[in-house]
Amino acid sequence: MNTLVVYDTQFENTEAVARAIANSSEGKLVRAGDGGVHALTGVELLMVGAPTQGGRPTPAIQAFLSALPANALDGIAVAAFDTRFDPASQGIGLRTLMKVIGYAAPKIAKSLIAKGGRQVAPPEGFIVLDKEGPLRDGELERAAAWARDVVAAAGAA
Repeated sequence: MNTLVVYDTQFENTEAVARAIANSSEGKLVRAGDGGVHALTGVELLMVGAPTQGGRPTPAIQAFLSALPANALDGIAVAAFDTRFDPASQGIGLRTLMKVIGYAAPKIAKSLIAKGGRQVAPPEGFIVLDKEGPLRDGELERAAAWARDVVAAAGAA
């Protein structure tokens, strides 16, 4: 399956997750802004991810999604991921804020679907321990397993 993983990163944590996803799915890895819409030619599965910043994806991912023409993803299986804090390990104030503003992956998924993509897996979040990382132990393995599940779901749909 021709797979493309588009990502953005701030402290290399999301890049590490995206690389694990691309390796596990045998997909091409492109940083947002480096490939643009032309990278979608022949793609059957598109996975897009970013760090969560203020409840949203990074400006580069938002620009990538905005640049996609209407119905650009018709017939393409899509899935979204992000990196985020674990709410269970945060204080009540930050937990409440996280609940209110949300995470990047659901917003990415909504944009992918709005452009015609067929969501094949729920949005997924991978945990960073602090603003600059590192990733929680086991997150890269979990990302690889998630990618295999997404590929299987895309192939079955």
